[in-house]
Amino acid sequence: MKLTYTFFFCIIWLHIPVSAQETIKATILDSITQNPIPFATISTAKNFGVISNEYGEFQINLNTTEDIDLIIQCLGYESKNLPVKTFKDSIVLLRPKSIELDEILVSNKHYTPEEIIDKVKDNLLQNYSTEFTKSTLFSRTSFNTKMQKQEIDIKKSSIPELNQAFIDSVIQSLPKNNDYHTELLGDLYTNNYSQSEKLNIIKASKLYNKDTEINLKGFQTKLKDIAQKHIKRDSYLKIKSGWFGTKESIDSSFFDTENNKQTKSLIDEQEADENSRKELFLMSNKQAISKLINESFVSEKSDLNFIHKSNKYEYQLLDYAFLNDDFVYKISFSPKRGADYQGVLYINTDDFAVVRVDYRNVKDLRNFSLLGFSFKEYKHEGSLIYGKNEDKSYSLRFAENTQGHNIGIERPLKIVEKNKNTRGRRKQNELVSDIHFILSSSSKQVLVVFENHTISENEYNSFKENPKVTPTYLPAYDPDFWAGYNIIEPNQAIKDFKIME
Repeated sequence: MKLTYTFFFCIIWLHIPVSAQETIKATILDSITQNPIPFATISTAKNFGVISNEYGEFQINLNTTEDIDLIIQCLGYESKNLPVKTFKDSIVLLRPKSIELDEILVSNKHYTPEEIIDKVKDNLLQNYSTEFTKSTLFSRTSFNTKMQKQEIDIKKSSIPELNQAFIDSVIQSLPKNNDYHTELLGDLYTNNYSQSEKLNIIKASKLYNKDTEINLKGFQTKLKDIAQKHIKRDSYLKIKSGWFGTKESIDSSFFDTENNKQTKSLIDEQEADENSRKELFLMSNKQAISKLINESFVSEKSDLNFIHKSNKYEYQLLDYAFLNDDFVYKISFSPKRGADYQGVLYINTDDFAVVRVDYRNVKDLRNFSLLGFSFKEYKHEGSLIYGKNEDKSYSLRFAENTQGHNIGIERPLKIVEKNKNTRGRRKQNELVSDIHFILSSSSKQVLVVFENHTISENEYNSFKENPKVTPTYLPAYDPDFWAGYNIIEPNQAIKDFKIME
C-alpha cells in the first residue's frame, strides 16, 4: 500500500508545473561604440526588473516557465525585446535611436529652455506621486575613510604607561584606509503627504575588515587595564581643549573584572545592546533612504535647487532623445549667480516631468575652518531616474549619490582626573597633549526601486516597524549571498573586496 501511494504521488508530481527560477546575467553595450550602457532598465511586461550598473552589467531572476520577453530600455536607445526562454547571450547590444525633425515639429510649439523649466515647476505637484505607497527596493552604501594625518604629541603624563611610545603604537595599529559596504533589500512604506516612511528590512549584509574592530578592542583592553590600575572608580574627568571644556563621569562598568562578566545583568545588557544594534541599523538606513528620496529637486528645501531657483542657473537645449516611446528634452544647466551645481535634465515633452537628471557640484559646498577645526564638503554628484506609475504620476526608480568630505582637527587636549572624595587636592592624574588629525571620507549610495504600489492610508498606518534584522557579516564579496533576489550588480571594487590573511 505504501509503495502504491508513493508511485501515485510521483505520477502527480511529474504533471505539476514547477516554477523554476533562472538567473540571466549579461552586459549591455552601445552597438556602435561598444561602450557599456549604465542605468538601462531590464524588465518584463509585469513591470518587474532591475537596472544595469555603471559598467552596463545586470543580473535578473525570472520564472522560466512563463512565456515572457525581457524588455531592455535606455534613454536615447531603441528598446529591445528578448524572449526569456531563448536568451543565451552574455552581451546585449542597443542601437542609438535617431530622431527625425518632423517628429518633433508635430507639437507645433517651440519653448525656450527657460519656458520648459517653468513648465516643469508648474507641473511638479501633479507629476510626482502624493499617495501612500509601498516600494520594494535595494540599497547599497559604500564608505571609504583615509587618514591623511594622525599625530598625538604627549606633553605631560602622570600615568607612566600613557607615554609617547604607547600612543605611537596605538596610532600605528589603526588602519590608514578603511572600506565599509552595506546592502539591504526591503519594503518602504511611504506617506508622501507628510514625507514620512516606514521600513521593513528583508535581508541585509555588511562587508568590511573585522581586524579593525579587533585592533580597537585590543587598544580598549590595554586602556582599561591602565585605568583600573591608576584611576579611582568614583572619580570624574575634566576634558579641556583651549577654551572648550566638559565634565564627564566614569562608567562603572569600565572597572568590571572577568569574574562578573557573566552575571545576569550583563547578559541582559548584551541582549539589550543587540536589540539596540538592530534598531539603529533599521533607523539609520531608513533615514539615509528617506533623505535620498525626499531631498531631490522636487522639494523646495533641497540643495538640488536647479528647478526651484531657476534664476540662479543658465539653461541650454542640447538635443531631443527617446525614452521608451516618449520624446524628452535634453537640457543642460550651469551656475549663473553663485549656484552650486551643473548637469543635464531629461524632460518629457508631453507632461514636462523630469525623468532623469545627472548633476555634480562645481565648487566646494561647505568650507569651514576655525580655532583648529576644519570641515570641507568638496564633492556631491549623482543621478536620479523617475518612472511613470499606473496613475500617470512619477516616482523614483533609481538614485546614485556620491559625497566627499575632509575633516581636520589641530588642537591642544588636556584630560584631568578629579575626585571629590579624597583628602587634599582633587586632581589625581593629568594628561596633556597636542593632537592633529586630517580625515578624508567619501560615501556612495545606490538605490533601486523594483516595484511600486499605491496603498491605502489604513494599510500604511497598520504596518508596524520591527527591527528584527542584523546584517550578515561578509569578509569578502559573495555573489551567492543574494542568489534568488534581484539587486543591482556591484562595482569592481566591491567584487574585489577581500580581507587579506
